[in-house]
Formats: sequence, C-alpha cells, structure tokens
Amino acid sequence: MKYIIVLGDGMADEPIEALSGKTPLEYAKTEAMDAISKKAEIGMVHTIPEGMKPGSDTANLSVLGYDPKKYYSGRSPLEALSIGVPMKDTDIALRCNIVTLSEEDVPFEERTILDHSSGEISTEDCAVLLEAVRKELETDTYQFYLGTSYRHCLIWDKGEVIDLAQPHDVLGQVIGQYLPTDKVLYEMMKKSYDILVNHPLNIERKKQGLNPANCCWFWGAGTKPMLSSFEEKTGKKGMMISAVDLLKGIAVGAGMGVAKVEGANGGLHTNYEGKMQAAVKALTEEGYDFAYIHVEAPDEMGHQGSVEKKVQAIEYLDARVIAPLVENLKEKNVDFRLLVLPDHPTPIRVRTHTADSVPYMLYDSTNEECHTWNYNEKEGKSSGNYFEKGYEIIDYLFSK
Repeated sequence: MKYIIVLGDGMADEPIEALSGKTPLEYAKTEAMDAISKKAEIGMVHTIPEGMKPGSDTANLSVLGYDPKKYYSGRSPLEALSIGVPMKDTDIALRCNIVTLSEEDVPFEERTILDHSSGEISTEDCAVLLEAVRKELETDTYQFYLGTSYRHCLIWDKGEVIDLAQPHDVLGQVIGQYLPTDKVLYEMMKKSYDILVNHPLNIERKKQGLNPANCCWFWGAGTKPMLSSFEEKTGKKGMMISAVDLLKGIAVGAGMGVAKVEGANGGLHTNYEGKMQAAVKALTEEGYDFAYIHVEAPDEMGHQGSVEKKVQAIEYLDARVIAPLVENLKEKNVDFRLLVLPDHPTPIRVRTHTADSVPYMLYDSTNEECHTWNYNEKEGKSSGNYFEKGYEIIDYLFSK
C-alpha cells in the first residue's frame, strides 16, 4: 500500500455571492475529485490548535502528524532549513518578504501595503533586489539569505523572538501600526524601501505594468526547529513535493526526501504535472511509502482576493494533479490511499487565513463502497466525521 496527501493550500473558503452562494471548492469543475469522492470518506478536520495563529506552518505540521503545540518554533526557521541556512542555537530566523508598498509622496509609515508577493515575482528578479539590500544593510548581526520568489530569510545573531505582523494579514492597509517595534528592524525596513524604490529592475517592472518589489517586510520570527524523524515516528519513508521553502524546510527537519521539480514556483501557473510525476516516481521507482504533494496556488489566489483565479487553481489541482495521479497509479496496479485536504481556509472575503476546520477526503483504491456525496465544505460538515486534533489524521491515513 502506498500513501499520498494532496494538499491544496488555503483551498477551503466560505460561500460567495458571485458563485451563487457556493464556495470555490463547490463551484469548481472537479471531475476527478467528484469521481473518487463516491468511493471515499469525507469529513472535517481542525488543523489549527486553540490559541495558535492560522498559518501554513502550524497547519502543515498538523497534517504531517506533528502537534504544533509541541514542535512549532516559528515559521522562518523551517524555511531556513530548506534554504540551507546554518542556524546556531542562538540565532533567530525571520521571513523577509519583498513586498509592494504604495509610492505616493508621504512618510514611510503612511504608505499602504498593496501586495505581499510583489506580483508573484520570480526568484531571479528577487535575487538582484536582495543583493542590493544585502550590500547596504547586511552586518555580522543581520544576514540575508535568498529563498524562492518573494520569500526570503533574515538571520539575526543572538536576537529575540518578537511579534511581527504578517504582511498578507494587512493588505490594503496603512503600514504604520504594523511596523516592528524593534528600532533596528524598523530602520532596516525603511532603508530597504529607499534602496529598492528606484532600483532599475523596479523601474522596468512598472513600465511593464508589474508591481514593484520595493520593500523588505520582516515577520515569522523563531528559533532553530527540532522535529523528530518522520520515518521513525510513522514507519513510512516520505517524500515532500512543494515549491515553497516552508514545506521543504519541514521535510528537511523531519528527515524526509525533498523532490526538485523544474518550474514549480508556488503560483497559479506552477508545474502541476511535474509534481504529480515526482510523486509517482517516488512511490513506484524510488522506494518511498508516502508522498506529500503541496500546491500553493489556491492560497495565493485567496490572498489576491481573486474568485476566478482561486476557482481556476482548484480546477488545475483536480485536472492536472489528482486525475493523472490516480490514473498513473492504477495503470501500474499500485494499491494506494489518498488524502485530499487544505491546510487552512484562505477566504476571499478576508484575503488571509482563518482557523476554521477544513474538509478532507480519504480515498482507498481497494475500497468498492459507493456513496453519493461530493467533496466540499458543506458536505464535509454534514458527514458527521470530524478530527478535532489535526495531527491525528495522518495516523488514520496510515491505519490500513
């Protein structure tokens, strides 16, 4: 038996008037999920422990079987593992987004944050901009590391874990009240804007109608993570397939394999087929028992507030990952159990994460029971199946 999780990041949502009162998951054309749901179990799972912020960090730890209350030490340290940052026990890692701020003639703190991802900027463009920041701001105490797309890392030697605003939580708002209280971090953010606002690359981006990547935004501070071995904990050899450093970092910390997929970028137009193929290869050729396919696109489209693109992201996930995955494994006569779920909701209404429970679907290729339901939030709730502790659902996946 092989095991797969397909995780549509932020895929869950709320009923939307523009979709005739349906959620994007209900509204989307999902032929593959509709077909397997008839032979699957559906239900709801609560991935965010009480009192913790609803983030992809805590939620994906839960889905992978790690109780965030026990294992979570901050988001950025997990990403630092993926990037290959040699963290010391006394280091503090911070996420360094390169974001888009408004450019009107006002003081820095009166600017508005327009885009947490600078239009899903490429890693190549961000490398140029981060190097410009590094030349001006890097010291023995503060070291910058390049990540993926807009997501980068700042290591603060002998720093402290401080509360910092998540940029995707304050989109469209004036930034003053959300800036760091730490004076050095505040000044670094302010100076990064001065460095980047008239950078030739940003001037060119604006000419092309693209959002300029004009400021560093620090958040997600944490200490060096200490995850237990996934294989020792579950008895399963696991492969992570994701475009984002957070998920790859969790995998590195847990001793899982990490697939490299050309063209996987965390955006709407990522390499869906490449992720599916990497999972099939890991399971059928490389000796892995478990594959975790993480797709970031529904979350990004939720943050953008685009109903149309979120629906499209879900349809791509269905048609370009789930459908060919099931087909490939059945053609190879592989018995498998497939768990499909989001990590958390990213409702279009709020354009950020919420801590509400999410729908899951568990399909077993050896099961011939037939049902009438489809996979979505409404029917997941009506099923009566519920996991209060999200970190227990992976044991349920592995139970047969």
